[in-house]
Amino acid sequence: MQENYKPLTIEQEVQAAWDNSGVFNVSESSPQDDCRDAGGRATQGAVVEKYYCLSMFPYPSGKLHMGHVRNYTIGDVISRFQRMLGKNVMQPMGWDAFGLPAENAAMQHGVHPADWTYSNIDYMRDQLKRLGFGYDWNRELATCDPDYYKWEQWFFLKLLEKGLVYKKTAPVNWCPNDMTVLANEQVIDGCCWRCDTKVERKEIAQWFLKITAYADELLASLETLDGWPEQVKTMQANWIGRSEGVEMDFAVPGSEQPLRIYTTRPDTLMGVTYLAVAAEHPVALKAAESNTEIAAFIEACKTMETSEAAMETMEKLGKDSGVKAVHPITGEQVPVWIANFVLMGYGTGAVMSVPAHDQRDFEFAQKYGIAIKQVIFAKDGGEADCSEQAYTAKGVLKNSGQFDGLTSEQAFGAIAEALEKDGKGLRKTNFRLRDWGVSRQRYWGAPIPVIYCDDCGTVPVPEKDLPIELPRDVVLDGSQSPLIAHPTFSHTTCPCCGKPARRETDTFDTFMESSWYFARFAGKNPDRMIDESAKYWLPVDHYIGGIEHAILHLLYARFYNKLLRDEGLLVADEPFKRLLTQGMVLKDGSKMSKSKGNTVDPQALIDQYGADTVRLFIMFAAPPEQSLEWSDSGVEGAFRFLKRLWKQAYTHCEAGGSTAPLDKQTLTAEQQAVRRQLHLAIQKATDDFGRRYTFNTVIAANMELINSLSKFTDESGNGKAIRQEALEAIVLMLSPIVPHICHQLWLDLGHQEAVVTASWPNVDESALAQDTLELVLQVNGKLRSKMSVSINASKEEIEAMALDDEHIKRFIEDQPIKKVIVVPKKLVNIVI
Repeated sequence: MQENYKPLTIEQEVQAAWDNSGVFNVSESSPQDDCRDAGGRATQGAVVEKYYCLSMFPYPSGKLHMGHVRNYTIGDVISRFQRMLGKNVMQPMGWDAFGLPAENAAMQHGVHPADWTYSNIDYMRDQLKRLGFGYDWNRELATCDPDYYKWEQWFFLKLLEKGLVYKKTAPVNWCPNDMTVLANEQVIDGCCWRCDTKVERKEIAQWFLKITAYADELLASLETLDGWPEQVKTMQANWIGRSEGVEMDFAVPGSEQPLRIYTTRPDTLMGVTYLAVAAEHPVALKAAESNTEIAAFIEACKTMETSEAAMETMEKLGKDSGVKAVHPITGEQVPVWIANFVLMGYGTGAVMSVPAHDQRDFEFAQKYGIAIKQVIFAKDGGEADCSEQAYTAKGVLKNSGQFDGLTSEQAFGAIAEALEKDGKGLRKTNFRLRDWGVSRQRYWGAPIPVIYCDDCGTVPVPEKDLPIELPRDVVLDGSQSPLIAHPTFSHTTCPCCGKPARRETDTFDTFMESSWYFARFAGKNPDRMIDESAKYWLPVDHYIGGIEHAILHLLYARFYNKLLRDEGLLVADEPFKRLLTQGMVLKDGSKMSKSKGNTVDPQALIDQYGADTVRLFIMFAAPPEQSLEWSDSGVEGAFRFLKRLWKQAYTHCEAGGSTAPLDKQTLTAEQQAVRRQLHLAIQKATDDFGRRYTFNTVIAANMELINSLSKFTDESGNGKAIRQEALEAIVLMLSPIVPHICHQLWLDLGHQEAVVTASWPNVDESALAQDTLELVLQVNGKLRSKMSVSINASKEEIEAMALDDEHIKRFIEDQPIKKVIVVPKKLVNIVI
């Protein structure tokens, strides 16, 4: 064994050994061919539990950042631990390769998006390998590969057949910088999720997936996700937004079409003083025909932001349409206003307004001098004043005719029944969730496989013609979609009638690709979207990624999984059993970012210290769910610990090591203490790895063990055997975290097989047994001494020994003792 720890040499040799052996390449049939028993020995014919561990795949931006390193180290540690438990572990890796940055790079550097993307993939793949991640590279995929997106196009057409896909012109979120549509989920605080540009509203024809058809199931099945953080489940539940309410009609004199609204507060119906409609509503458009002010207002609304955050904070503006509607119960006429806070894409594009009991309606009514009628009052007769702000609490109805005296809860049912009886309304369940707009006006994405024929209408591309591939000879200048500008791409013939036709020039939202990649990893079958092996591997047992994906990616992936299930391609109802959302990597209290100039290059650290040091620091600095504060001194500390571990093993091996069996019957007290600490550490590490996922405490326990071993100088036969046992166990416990150094140390400690094939160490319960206990001795609650007592000592014996302790005698002196409190196995408190 070499005396000094040389990480770069060791890591290169170990990674080469892994590559040559294909140790991380798995199949669903491998457990029956080669299994291991609890001692790591091969067995034949045993059935082994599968374990699919997946970290969210990266966008190939060029280089890994520390967020990547943390995410993928966590996944690799979990995978390696589960492998040591004897499970058939699959850990794949791929590339979320479509996206706008590739187009921007093409414009900036004059390189084709495909060339830029694949060059980045090659570099980042090497970085991942340098970090020692145990991936099955045979399963690698890139979503920009036509062999991948062919099946996305195929599945889109299946959904089109089922009526789960449709195209319509609708107001959409438009990013003026990226010049593309954004889904509601992609608008963060009024800005584009990708470039942070303020979002505008625009009318455009686009394709939608009917995610609302699965709203009930998406919400209900959240209850089955016991392995998901409550925070993520709550965020999804709120986004889906199920609500119970009443849909009702306000008749419009002179029009056959009533104004239909939906409310979750029918108890406030008698307080309606105006209705509000969206700028795109037919009532508004008709009013604009004869009113230039209204027409100008509608035009101004077209450039308004539509995100929830923007709608919440913007100034509420409106115009009186001049139209009156009839209250469905009182028969009174109420004015209809055109308001910028109502969106045509939400519900019916019309809302009832109750200024006394809704703050937004209150502010709008005050601004435009609209009546405010209070109908809800406090149940206990307390303050319920509406002069300064809306009274939004539920209570008791007044000024509500036949419904006076009812509580809000009672009035919900009574008013619903009255409307249903008159045919003017009905109870209804609504959802906040809206259908997923998947059209994007960009080049670097999967083409949408439809054709437009003047005679035949919208025609699906025949399956034999898939995939519709992106042309390479495009001009990327940012002026318009390159597919529109391309001289031939949009020109085709109708597959139905053979006449000239136009190909769709929009591409899919890149979240389409990331919504099913987990299933494609199960087997890249050229003849099927999802290989039969997916029924073995899915659902994913552990999914790791950032909480920023709680709504976007994770909701879409759950939806897509249900679509694939209903097509008969999957059997699992949910894609991910357990979800771990890791915290951010911070430096100087802020998230690492190029714009702040506070990034740390992982590659430079690997070159200086080795991958194991980087992995150890990342796992030790904080529990995975918490943010990690970067520390250069912490990296140095991790490197020093690995050198200490190496030195302990070197000293032991140079002294001849130990192959003699341990004689447990003749252990000294010191030997027992070291073994007890060792097996307590194994017990804790097993729980921390397998249940708690607190990897930093595993490292801390092993650091303490190394400290104890450095003080353990026993060179007897049992002493050497205990040191051998401890070093082997430390290597096994740390091997998921620092696999390279552990690979080498395992061989140096006398083993023939690689540590990656070894089993997790077992706890020796006999080593945990104690003959004596150390008790804390207190006087009036303050620590004054400690003592060792027999595990079988009686309360009386413990009291007597405590009172006889020399330190305790000094503090008591001649003062009378009021009482002696013995807390079993912990302390003795003498009250004077």
